[in-house]
Amino acid sequence: FTLGTEKPELIAQKAMAYAKDHGNDIVILDTAGRLQIDDQLMDELVRIKQAVEVDETLLVVDAMAGQEAVNVAKTFNEKVGISGVILTKTDGDTRGGAALSVLAVTGMPIYFQGTGEKLEDLEPFYPARMANRILGMGDVLSLIEKAQSVQNDKEAEAAAKRLMENKFDMNDLLAQFQQIKKMGGAASLLAMMPGGSQIDADSLDDKALPRIEAIIYSMTPAERAKPDIINPKRKRRIAAGSGTSVEDVNKLLRQFEAMQKMMKKVKRNPKAFMRGLGSMGGRGGFKGFGR
Repeated sequence: FTLGTEKPELIAQKAMAYAKDHGNDIVILDTAGRLQIDDQLMDELVRIKQAVEVDETLLVVDAMAGQEAVNVAKTFNEKVGISGVILTKTDGDTRGGAALSVLAVTGMPIYFQGTGEKLEDLEPFYPARMANRILGMGDVLSLIEKAQSVQNDKEAEAAAKRLMENKFDMNDLLAQFQQIKKMGGAASLLAMMPGGSQIDADSLDDKALPRIEAIIYSMTPAERAKPDIINPKRKRRIAAGSGTSVEDVNKLLRQFEAMQKMMKKVKRNPKAFMRGLGSMGGRGGFKGFGR
């Protein structure tokens, strides 16, 4: 519901009347946002709260804004009065440290946190998980929940079985990359892993994923199932079809071959597998496809 450039308090009143007439039992008044303190905006918010009765006044705070976010939260609470906070961009480099400061200056609970730009990236705020993330201990529970939300148990079990039996092919690799994208990208997953803060997120190049997907989509079903049949002529065709270079195709095939060798190691010696995984991470994994 909108009335264009009408006064915000008038829009709020008419929105409430509209909701009542149409049987809407929840109304969200989304007011203009500011990264800095703005007296005009503050006055608008005060007038809105005088014009309509509200149950909750939630302040959306950018976790990346640092001290300025704390100043905004403090001023909003003093002049307007808030009942809770939504903390966004908690997947950024700050790891949500603003949560502690905002809570300290307002004394109000943090209800939700945002870890991305989509609706499904808004999730309940769990203090203990945020504390672990700030301390660099990861957030394994959120990682598990994200995995469960995009892949059911049967799919996960089937993928793991194929992996352990060394039947993992390009179709499986494509499916795994699509799961990573649904879960917020490699950097987002890294922030939830214990010790993930010690790894340079730039080494996990999310820009690489679309290019890898394009290469795999340019392969025939036979090539995806058995990548070892891909000869120089096929590589040129795949590169042309995906808008990449033969070098990119070779790079993907080499890294896929390294994954297969690693899977053979884990069956024979799990410890050797973990050492190999660490060294692969040090070489940058699938970094290098982004442009």
